[in-house]
Amino acid sequence: MNERLRELARLFFRLGLTAFGGPAAHIGMMEDEVVTRRQWLSHQHFLDLVGATSLIPGPNSTEMTMHIGYERAGWRGLAVAGSLFILPAAVLTGILAWLYVQFGTLPAVEPLLVGIKPAVIAIIVTAVYRLGRKAVKNWQLALIGLGVLTAVLLGVDEGIALLMGGVIGALLLRAIAGSAAMLLLPLLPGKTTSLFWQVQGGETAVSLWNLGAFFLKIGAILYGSGYVLVAYLEGGLVNQLGWLTQAELLDAIAIGQFTPGPVLTTATFVGYLIAGVPGAIVATLGIFLPSFLFVLLLNPLIPKMRQSVWLSAFLDAVNVAAVGLMVAVLINLGRQTLLNWQSILIALLALVASIRFKVNSAWIVLGGAILGYVLSQVG
Repeated sequence: MNERLRELARLFFRLGLTAFGGPAAHIGMMEDEVVTRRQWLSHQHFLDLVGATSLIPGPNSTEMTMHIGYERAGWRGLAVAGSLFILPAAVLTGILAWLYVQFGTLPAVEPLLVGIKPAVIAIIVTAVYRLGRKAVKNWQLALIGLGVLTAVLLGVDEGIALLMGGVIGALLLRAIAGSAAMLLLPLLPGKTTSLFWQVQGGETAVSLWNLGAFFLKIGAILYGSGYVLVAYLEGGLVNQLGWLTQAELLDAIAIGQFTPGPVLTTATFVGYLIAGVPGAIVATLGIFLPSFLFVLLLNPLIPKMRQSVWLSAFLDAVNVAAVGLMVAVLINLGRQTLLNWQSILIALLALVASIRFKVNSAWIVLGGAILGYVLSQVG
C-alpha cells in the first residue's frame, strides 16, 4: 500500500469512528481535514464535489469520502476511503443489533447525546460559514441559495429542490429567463416516497436475495437526508413488506443516529434483525454498493463540467443550493436540540473552539459528549 493510500486509510477510519451528527456534520469535518488542514483540495473543488455528489443518489457524505479518495489515489483510493469510513459504523451497529436481539432494548446513550448534538451543530455552522463564503459569488447565487432553503423548509423534497436550484440557477446566471425563473420555485412538487414500494408484503421468511435487492434499490434511488431514509424504510419495511414493526424501525433509526459514520448503517441493524449476520452483511453491501459505482463514473466528469459555460453555471448553482440544504438541516437540528441553557452553552463553546481556535472536529465531538454528561448531572 503506497503512502497516499495509507494516509486515506488512517484519516477515513478515524472519521468513521468519530464522525457523529449526520451528512452535514460529516462534510464539515472533511472540509476541515482535507481543505483547511491537509490542503489536498481547494475550497472550490471541494464545493464542486459536494454539489456533484448531491446530484446523484446515495449518502452524500459517504460519497464525498469516495470522491476525496479518488482524487488522492484513483479507484484504489475510492475503495479504501469509502470502505474504511463505512466499516467502523457497520461493525458497531452490528454489535448493537446483536445486543438488541439478546436483551430486547437499546443501551442508555441519552447522556452522551445531550452534548454531542449541540457540538455537531457548531461543526455544521463552521462548514456552512466556510463553504458559503466560497459558494455565494454574486447576488444571483444568493437568491438561489435562499430559494432552495425556503423550498426545503416548506417541505419540498431535498433532491428536487437541489436539482431545480441548479437548473434555475444556470438559467439565471446565463441571463435567460432572469428573475422570472425564480417564480418556478414555489411550483416544485412535494415529497413522494411510496411510489417506489409497489411490491408484495407480508412475507414471514425473508431471503437474502430479497433483502439485498431491497437495500440495493434504496441505495440506487435515495436522495436527501437521513429523514428521507426514514420515510423509505417505513414505507417499504413496515407498511408494504411487514418485515419490521414500527417500534423496531424506530430503534434501528435511533442506533443509526447515535453511531458515528454514515447514517445509512441503519441498514446493518435492520439486516441483522431480519436475517442475522448474513442479513447485516447483505443489507450493508446493498445500500452502499451503488454509491461506489456512481462516484467512479462521476468523478472524472467534474473538471469537464467546469470547462463548459453552461455546466459551470449549473455547478455553481448546485454548490450554493447544497449550502442552502445544509442551512435547512442546521435550522431543523437547532429547533430540536437547542432547548435549554446546557445545550446552548455547549453549542457556543464548540463554535468558538471550531471557528476561533480551529480545534479538530473529533475533539469537539468528544468534548461535547463529556460536557453534556457533566451538565446533565448538574441539572
